[in-house]
Amino acid sequence: MQIAIDGPAGAGKSTIAKKIAKTYDMTYLDTGAMYRCIAHCVLDQIGDQFDNEAEIIRIAQETVIQFKGDLVFCNNKDVTKEIRTPLVSLHTSDIAKIKAVRDLMVRQQRDYAKDHAVVMDGRDIGSVVLPEAELKFFLDADILERAKRRKKELDAKGNDKALEEIKKDIENRDMNDRNRTEGPLIQVAEAIVIDTTGKSIDDVYDEIIKHINEALG
Repeated sequence: MQIAIDGPAGAGKSTIAKKIAKTYDMTYLDTGAMYRCIAHCVLDQIGDQFDNEAEIIRIAQETVIQFKGDLVFCNNKDVTKEIRTPLVSLHTSDIAKIKAVRDLMVRQQRDYAKDHAVVMDGRDIGSVVLPEAELKFFLDADILERAKRRKKELDAKGNDKALEEIKKDIENRDMNDRNRTEGPLIQVAEAIVIDTTGKSIDDVYDEIIKHINEALG
């Protein structure tokens, strides 16, 4: 089975996808983490040169990304925490809009899905990566709530970034994600839409589980 979960930043996709994968003994493939890995490597190797597409493509081609449980490895180095910094988050959409990089990542994601039961979350899973997925969900939430969720995550990591600044970052990320030429954030017609505003993780999880169980018969 293939389950696609799309939606904007902070809608709760990753948390839900992990719980679903665990429940049904499926593999959770964090596609966003793959683009984050490339952004991290770009910052590490050439600094803030996100207009240098040739170098970014080279780095993407040379980068080996692996998932081991909840850990993410980039060129055999554990980068699970490094790829979640505000700076990496800020530049991930710069990476995701480059066609050659997207083509490379999508090919890797599809290859993995051929041999595994997967749950994938991202921006274009239902539309581009897994267009034949048995179930497609689109999670959304009010932008202020998404900003509050992200602030809570950052506060827990000791980062006291202001809520208004986080909200602005998410607005910019949304604009980039929705308007990019390659793999934009869209809601496909067959997606089951769930507004997570004001809902707990368990509420959203229960709602999705109901749809999955119905599909499984």
